[in-house]
Amino acid sequence: MKIAILPGDGIGPEIVTEAVKVLNTLDEHFELESAPIGGAGYEASGHPLPDATLELAKHADAILFGAVGDWKYDSLERMLRPEQAILGLRKYLRLFANLRPVVCYPELTNASSLKPEIISGLDILIVRELNGDIYFGQPRGLRDAPDGLFYGSREGFDTMRYTEREVRRIGHVAFQAARKRTQQLTSIDKANVLETSQLWREVMIDLACEYPDVKLSHMYVDNAAMQLVKAPKAFDVVVTGNMFGDILSDQAAMLTGSIGMLPSASIDENNKGLYEPSHGSAPDIAGKSIANPLAMILSAAMMLRYSLGRPEQANRIEDAVKRVLAQRYRTLDIMTPGCKQVSTCEMGNAVIAALTH
Repeated sequence: MKIAILPGDGIGPEIVTEAVKVLNTLDEHFELESAPIGGAGYEASGHPLPDATLELAKHADAILFGAVGDWKYDSLERMLRPEQAILGLRKYLRLFANLRPVVCYPELTNASSLKPEIISGLDILIVRELNGDIYFGQPRGLRDAPDGLFYGSREGFDTMRYTEREVRRIGHVAFQAARKRTQQLTSIDKANVLETSQLWREVMIDLACEYPDVKLSHMYVDNAAMQLVKAPKAFDVVVTGNMFGDILSDQAAMLTGSIGMLPSASIDENNKGLYEPSHGSAPDIAGKSIANPLAMILSAAMMLRYSLGRPEQANRIEDAVKRVLAQRYRTLDIMTPGCKQVSTCEMGNAVIAALTH
């Protein structure tokens, strides 16, 4: 099993190091090969997604991805900025389904900004479409406004687009996920305003006929944002488009106390996937050994489950993380009174100790 290791920028290399240590602890044979990406890719070859990195990702069985982005690259033209690397991987590898578990561990209920009774036992799966929507739609660009109230003024424009086949494809992933959980699926759109969302809702309703055991409900995105804070445990599986999913998944992540706890998977039609933490590169804390590696380690567990066919090993890692939290080890982002604050490396070592003892 070949795994492409793409540490990236900021805290990416630090947290990926801990996840690789955990993988190496398992009684498995992995072929691990690293390559630069993001800002590191730009420094190495003048592009955030070097050809050699893309080739490695194409031929690997799975990709373990850290994070990309750094303020020092903000002045680069858009196509050379680090963030284009992850968009490029999603496009070239056809990674269309993003799975983001949002789980509140019992030991971390006090780390959330919400009351414990609201988020205790929280367990949501957000299924986000990754290849369409406003992020990839054409036409897009900058121009002088050709019409409207401010005719002739400089304007930026992007295009939100979805085909029926795209919506149907992500819908199947969401319905199948809901079938394995509590048979509850919430589809989030803005069908009262957007034609794109009207198509989305029509396709989801049609798909529901193929899954009579799953209860489908619909919610406008603005109401969904409010309900995620008001009554988050009312959700189980959520499916939505690229832009809405980007925003809502980060909002949901903070319900758990720290986005540093949440993994994610981006998979293709054959379950080959890219696995990364839900947080970003956090360049402000890079090199300080205070970053939380648990989301990265849990992303490695998702990789074992979804792409590498090792669910037992995935369970072992997830159980080890639970034991470490029960032992009151905390990185700075989840630190609460009475717990032991540890560094990035120490947290990784604690997970390994829980795995091997």
